[in-house]
Amino acid sequence: MGSISQWSCPDTANRPVAVIGGGVLGRRLCMMWAAAGHNVVLYEKQQNVLQAALDYIRPTTPQQAAQVGREVPGTVEAAETLESAVHNAWMVIEAIPEILELKVNLFAELDRLAPPDCILATNSSSYRSREIAVRVERKDRVCNTHYYMPPEKNYVEIMTCGETSEELMAFLMDQATSAGFLAIHAKVESTGLIFNRVWAAIKRECLQVMTDGVGTADDIDLMFKGWFHADIGPSEMMDRVGLDTVYNIEKHYIEERGLGCQANEWLKKEFIDKGNLGYKSGKGLTLN
Repeated sequence: MGSISQWSCPDTANRPVAVIGGGVLGRRLCMMWAAAGHNVVLYEKQQNVLQAALDYIRPTTPQQAAQVGREVPGTVEAAETLESAVHNAWMVIEAIPEILELKVNLFAELDRLAPPDCILATNSSSYRSREIAVRVERKDRVCNTHYYMPPEKNYVEIMTCGETSEELMAFLMDQATSAGFLAIHAKVESTGLIFNRVWAAIKRECLQVMTDGVGTADDIDLMFKGWFHADIGPSEMMDRVGLDTVYNIEKHYIEERGLGCQANEWLKKEFIDKGNLGYKSGKGLTLN
């Protein structure tokens, strides 16, 4: 730990959760926290993405609330500015693209705009929150909270930035559990946290098999599902995540660990540069 923490527990009953980014995962986080009874404020710059997020959130929130036994869910409102989204939040969850510069700039703004006791959490798995918080003065309130795809996969891995308050970590584990997530504590700083370190190796080798022409995405998924009794295979999962996101995450691993880039560049040339990004575009590794 760094200097003595100044962080204190915020009021979660009368203050909202703010989500920055209304993409596939951001909108699901809005829905989950609202279904658990929290009021949520969503900030998304692109109007078409914002509308798609609200179209997802409105019908699914009461359905999820009913499943967890909550008669009256919280609300989800859209904010016109970043400042209005976070000025009274008890937690901000960043769910923007995996581009470090964007995240660093955003967290500098969040540090300035959010209340002093507000938790600043990044959903990133490919960047440690230490890297994202380089311009944040109060690092004791910064952490990684990496979610998967709720409500189907309700895991959230929570990890320190190296200076995060220990009280904050315990508090957030409790809050996430109460909201219906399966909270896992990543014990030390790690790029990829826990599961994504394993998943990254699987993705990388699958892409290399395709790059080398050894097998197709469908071949890989067919055998993977058979051997591991999985509902979907790794190629389809990459399509669901978004091939541009897969590329950006892998690019960071390559730079940090000195890995080969052949498979990642193949993915860029054969799919991303052609606008084939998986489910978000309708074409990808498993989508023709």
